[in-house]
Amino acid sequence: MKKILQSFISLPVILIVAIAIVVVLVKSKAPIEHQYASYPIKAVEVITVKKIAFRVREVAFGHVEPSIIINAKSEVSGKISYMHPDLKQGASIKKGTVVLRIEPTTFEISLNQSKAGLAGSQSSLTQLNVEQASTQDALVIAQKKLKVELKELERIQALWDKRLIARSSLDAEQKNVLSLQQSVQDIEGKLASFSSRKAAMRAQIKQSESQVDQSQDTIGRTEVLMPFDARIGAVSVEKDEFTPAGTILFEALGVEEVEINAQIPVQQFRPLVSVGLGENGHSINLQNPENLQTALANMKLETRVRLVGDLENSTIWQGKLIRLSESVDPTRDTLGLVIAVQNPYEGIIPGIRPPLLKGMYASVEIFAPAKPTLVIPRKSVHQGRVYVVTEDNTLSIRPIKVLFSQGELVVIAEQDEHSGLNEGETIIISDVIPVMEGIPLKPIMADDYQKRMMANALGEQL
Repeated sequence: MKKILQSFISLPVILIVAIAIVVVLVKSKAPIEHQYASYPIKAVEVITVKKIAFRVREVAFGHVEPSIIINAKSEVSGKISYMHPDLKQGASIKKGTVVLRIEPTTFEISLNQSKAGLAGSQSSLTQLNVEQASTQDALVIAQKKLKVELKELERIQALWDKRLIARSSLDAEQKNVLSLQQSVQDIEGKLASFSSRKAAMRAQIKQSESQVDQSQDTIGRTEVLMPFDARIGAVSVEKDEFTPAGTILFEALGVEEVEINAQIPVQQFRPLVSVGLGENGHSINLQNPENLQTALANMKLETRVRLVGDLENSTIWQGKLIRLSESVDPTRDTLGLVIAVQNPYEGIIPGIRPPLLKGMYASVEIFAPAKPTLVIPRKSVHQGRVYVVTEDNTLSIRPIKVLFSQGELVVIAEQDEHSGLNEGETIIISDVIPVMEGIPLKPIMADDYQKRMMANALGEQL
């Protein structure tokens, strides 16, 4: 029992000694040195903001169609007596070539009959002219005879007044005068009828000439000539087949020009219009068709046509915007741009440069004229903000106004009192983690990237 009491008395002493030792050790330890930490300097790629020559560029897609497509129809009925050997689908035929002929015998007979009728009418008119001249001469003779008889009547009347002759002689002479007067009157009436008879005959001649012209025109329609250099589409008839008037004979496709009705979203077309026309600030009255064509010409858009899927050759055709479609597709919200390509069959290199054939699917790259614009990389924009390197090489977060984007580039508005960038400022194009105002930076100029960006802004590749 005594040993237990001694152990309880010694325990507080041990604790006091232990605490005293700890206090001595703490007070004898050297003070802790404090170090001041800061954010590490971040190395970032940067470019200088400046206005560069920029071309608004959009891509539209559509199918190739010939500018001229005709479905030749027979204009007369008959048996097909001739077909050109190349009148087959896919073949080419030159302008002015007789490609098909319908048997003309029936129409030639009709032409000969019309010519015979015309010749008869002309002969009748000639006969009338001769009769008129003869009647005119007869009238002159009859008038002279009447004049002589009138003088004889005066002489006999004088003798009768003196009662030197019988009354019967005077009556006989008066009868002769009346007879001659009747003859002159008949001849004058006959002469007067010649005008109407000749007029009727001239009308008959005109009718006969019209019948001849119609017959000749009908015979001309038995031959079908190619109106332009063309490739042949579907052929619907065969030689020796009877074809009624109005039957489709074949399809011909023009080779001098093709058109592509390229569909482009309305939102993508607006930047092209704003660069080409909007900067003038003038309204356009499209009720006058000439105004629309003038507006399209003033836009000075360049178009480049490529075949979709032609990854190996990348053949390019230069096109021209000639018109817009009459309406917007309500389903896809697209507008049709009709692009014309001249001479799509020239410069063909087998396996390298194909022709532009009907139905090919093509892309049309449309470029507006170059214009100095504030352009930055898309990757430098972070939710409507950019990271700017200040003069003391620290990070500043700046809001910007994006007008529109194009590929890897973004067109922005110039600085105002609330947002934007100034020319000459430096922006970061690489990733920054963490993003905090004022963190120190080590800017590294990305000169090669900026050169590629400037080339891309013009639609070129380096």
